[in-house]
Amino acid sequence: MSLLLAWLGVLAAGPVPAAGGPVIEGNDAVASPTYLYVANQSAASVSVIDMSTDRVVRTIDLTALGFTTDARPHHVAVEPDGSFLYVSLIGDGAVIKLTPAGELRGTVEFETPGMLALDPHSDRLWVGRSMMAVSPPQRIGLIDRDDMSIDEVGVFLDRPHALALSNDGSLVYVGSLAENRFAVLSPEQEGIELRSVEGPPQVLVQFAVSPDGRWLAVGGEVSGKMLVFDLAYPENPRLVESIDVAPMPWHPVFSPDGARLYFGNQGANVVTVVRTSDWTVEKVIANSGFAEPHGIAISADGSKLYVGNRNVKGSSTGGMDHPAMGGDAGGGDDRTGRVVVIDTGRLEVTGTIDVGRYAAGMGTATPVR
Repeated sequence: MSLLLAWLGVLAAGPVPAAGGPVIEGNDAVASPTYLYVANQSAASVSVIDMSTDRVVRTIDLTALGFTTDARPHHVAVEPDGSFLYVSLIGDGAVIKLTPAGELRGTVEFETPGMLALDPHSDRLWVGRSMMAVSPPQRIGLIDRDDMSIDEVGVFLDRPHALALSNDGSLVYVGSLAENRFAVLSPEQEGIELRSVEGPPQVLVQFAVSPDGRWLAVGGEVSGKMLVFDLAYPENPRLVESIDVAPMPWHPVFSPDGARLYFGNQGANVVTVVRTSDWTVEKVIANSGFAEPHGIAISADGSKLYVGNRNVKGSSTGGMDHPAMGGDAGGGDDRTGRVVVIDTGRLEVTGTIDVGRYAAGMGTATPVR
């Protein structure tokens, strides 16, 4: 992505009202790697949190950009320099490109998009399928972030959902919700290998790759296990750990130093901390702020962990009612989404940030590995 385009994005940004704060103008309204973006799935909006203050500085109203009230924003990916963000819209069947100020810079159609994985070494953005898609195509999307064109790539898996890249971007890991298998896709080699996962049904929710590129972690929604694969041979991940944890381990994230793995347990309203030195549970963090943990993000220095919470009453039943996860499923208008902030030094909750209804996926600028 050219620096010229990023600079034009800065010049084009006008005054933007900041929720709970003054009008933010010019460069201050645009690229900032300290922003955390939260997809509010039942509010058709994206909350923008300044991680230096843990305040919502603006809310991007997708209906004001021409999208429907049922757009259902689900996940967010952010350029490493913070210049643009990308949001998958389940309900409107699209992936969109925005400036941090909330200006629309591109839209591409894609059936029931879900997870996003941005390759910082190229202009590629990969797109999986939403949990709401009961029988989607056995393909994922490959978007060129410069012109927002798209191709679809076959992965030969039912309900491809979990999605991550090797740190150099040369491999794409794609997990299935419907079978104990995942795909290892090599875009340059135009090759794909399917790998099986032994044991009980897993329902692979989301992957995370460690900062050193050695480990691949993925939560099993129905098994209640966090699976860890050795990536000594990245094209052939080898299962080395199957950690029993609280129900419904959701999105995992590694600490920047790779010493810990964090994830929310949606079926238990807790956050689990795993030591990567021996793959044991270091702590299970319980707090009244947790209400169906979903998305997760960590600050660049690793000092703060952010956990998004749906806070939608009855949004999942036994971990398998995926179509119901797209709607309110009984939640009232007063049940706002929330982001819980955790001090990773003390492993304690330090604050709660109210956002839009049904806080789902989150994203922030991540340093290039």
